[in-house]
Amino acid sequence: MTHYVYRVVTLLIAIALVLPVTASLSAAEKEWKSLKKEEKREQIDQRADENLAALLEKSPQAAELYETAFGWAAFHNLKLAAGVTAGGGKGVAVGKITGDRVYMEMGTAGVGASLGGQKYDVIFLFETEQSLRHFVENGWQADASANAVAWESGVNKQTSFVNGLAIYQMTDGGLMVNADIAGTKYWKDGKLNNE
Repeated sequence: MTHYVYRVVTLLIAIALVLPVTASLSAAEKEWKSLKKEEKREQIDQRADENLAALLEKSPQAAELYETAFGWAAFHNLKLAAGVTAGGGKGVAVGKITGDRVYMEMGTAGVGASLGGQKYDVIFLFETEQSLRHFVENGWQADASANAVAWESGVNKQTSFVNGLAIYQMTDGGLMVNADIAGTKYWKDGKLNNE
């Protein structure tokens, strides 16, 4: 009987944590859908540029890698979890020399012990033109070893490119037991890149 009560209480807590986030997400989704394509691009660009600037200001290691990087990308994501995780977001990949921008999407799903919701931003630095082009043209899926460096924690800051990438994560806080990018897929946004 106690095991049953524990499960019911855990389920009620999960629902209480996830419902407000879901309601907020629904309102944000409606607002997003009402925007014109140019307005969506502007919002993505503004957040990406702000996050890149914040990363470079707070992390000397990231600033050093950025100096030699061919390009970068920034994504904003919302991840919800209640035994099963799901999330998605938008972002942009940018070539430093040309300034060309390619708008992209991201999605994640999985199963785990996480509970709650978390908003976070992921910033990629690309060492070469080839690594940026491959990311944009072929998409990319993070495997279990591709965890982002949580640079605000002040520990374990990435100091070199790994397989042509340096990845940083910035969180807005929230209850998430395991906040990593494993299982996240990135691909080109068909609608926002069409003229």
